[in-house]
Amino acid sequence: MEVIAKPRVSWRMLKMGTRMALFSENERVRLRAIQHLSYCNPFLPERIAFERTILGKKFIETGEAWHKRADEVADRPNIDRLTECAREFGNQARERLNRGTRADDDELSLYVDVVLYYLYNKYQFRFFEHVRRGHAGASPDAPEQSFSFYSEFQEDLIHYLGMPGIPFSHEESDHLFSGFFQIRRAFHHIYDNIIGGSMVSAKLRAAVWQSIFTVDMRRYRRVLYKRMGDITTLISGPSGTGKELVARAIGLSRYIPFNRQKRRFAMNFAAGFFPVNLSALSRTLIESELFGHAKGSFTGAVKDRTGLFELCPEWGAVFLDEIGELDPGVQVKLLRVLQMRTFQRIGDLSVRRFDGKAMAATNRNLERELREGRFREDLYYRLCSDIIVTPSLREQLAGSPEQLHNLLLFIARRVAGEEEAEVLTREVERWIHENLGDDYAWPGNVRELEQCVRNYMIRHEYRPPAIHHGQPLEELAESLRTGQLSAQELLEHYCTITYARTSSYTETARLLGLDRRTVRARVKADLLERYR
Repeated sequence: MEVIAKPRVSWRMLKMGTRMALFSENERVRLRAIQHLSYCNPFLPERIAFERTILGKKFIETGEAWHKRADEVADRPNIDRLTECAREFGNQARERLNRGTRADDDELSLYVDVVLYYLYNKYQFRFFEHVRRGHAGASPDAPEQSFSFYSEFQEDLIHYLGMPGIPFSHEESDHLFSGFFQIRRAFHHIYDNIIGGSMVSAKLRAAVWQSIFTVDMRRYRRVLYKRMGDITTLISGPSGTGKELVARAIGLSRYIPFNRQKRRFAMNFAAGFFPVNLSALSRTLIESELFGHAKGSFTGAVKDRTGLFELCPEWGAVFLDEIGELDPGVQVKLLRVLQMRTFQRIGDLSVRRFDGKAMAATNRNLERELREGRFREDLYYRLCSDIIVTPSLREQLAGSPEQLHNLLLFIARRVAGEEEAEVLTREVERWIHENLGDDYAWPGNVRELEQCVRNYMIRHEYRPPAIHHGQPLEELAESLRTGQLSAQELLEHYCTITYARTSSYTETARLLGLDRRTVRARVKADLLERYR
């Protein structure tokens, strides 16, 4: 391993230097908060306590949910103060170490984490420019971007971390550069694609962050960054709740190695996401789309075709939408891909490998599909190692009704343009209040809300479709009569039915004589849409 040249400070100087601690007790408290802030989930409110500890009286109060706002007011006014604070601590500690101040392992760990927090914030805007350029050149044959500022980044790392007691190398520098770029991409794709200021929306953003980095970013940085492709992510939730947006955020935020000599990453992140809607294709077309086919393998196969599992690079992702619609025969082939990471083209005996990440989505209750024999149990357990549930629009608005205005404004900008967005939003919001009511369930979720805006813009009215999904209570009665439900499933149905009527966890808990937390855990989103 090639080691980066270090400043002329010997280990003996550190070991035999002054016995004064590297940090005072007060500094340790604030540095520990910076360390926790560096590794915590940015979309959970726990970060606020760390920021308050670091900044003290300089802290500016903000909302709990870090989210994209339609009014474009920054919801992180503390970020510049936090960055400057980390820079000052890093410089002070470096000077003390160069003077020979003795440091123990814990102090060195604090120092390294504070420096990395500072350097990430210093370079995040340059990384973001490359995120924007990556999307602009998203075709697979587009030339890779050159990251010319890597040399400056490496010099900063040497300046702060190139000293005795801190293991550091070119390889570690490359890995940190890759990690910083991944973090910036992940934040951008989650923040931009999953909007909403409610705590329900914040928890969804946090869940997506965990699907990318897990709950332990230290472990991710050490070893898991090269193993997350082995884990399949299943995204479930009602139609129109943004399941593909979640998949896209994860797929475009994967770790990609950096090549120091070429000053480029191994691939353009924007060209590594391969979505396919399984419900729109026949079985033959699905197999051809996923696995590819050889010329002459079936009628219409006039030439060889490369499937998505073969096209997808090691650091890319394939997204299988509507996995619940998959034919049992294709389920067997998909299971082999997920288990063995191998597959064959239709009509070809050559064994090929899939090294990317697989993701799937469904609005069906796969547990019910298992019981009724329409979905393979072994495939289900290959899919469910990481599950994300997208909330309905009703759930998002239940605790934060003011978020309707924010969502309408985003939609209005897209369908009518910036100049008319504010006026159109106020008109639609007033029309909804007067005609649908504030408690309208939005069974079509955000997709229906967007159509409401479009309908109003064209005709000054919106007529919700009269969709009937059968008789769910009669279906439940039949399941009870034939003994198809477990006691836990029965409780889920009962809690969900009652909540569908009350729209209140507290009132449901009172009526059923249960703890509110139990009710909240038992109300299921997919059942809720049916009973409403």
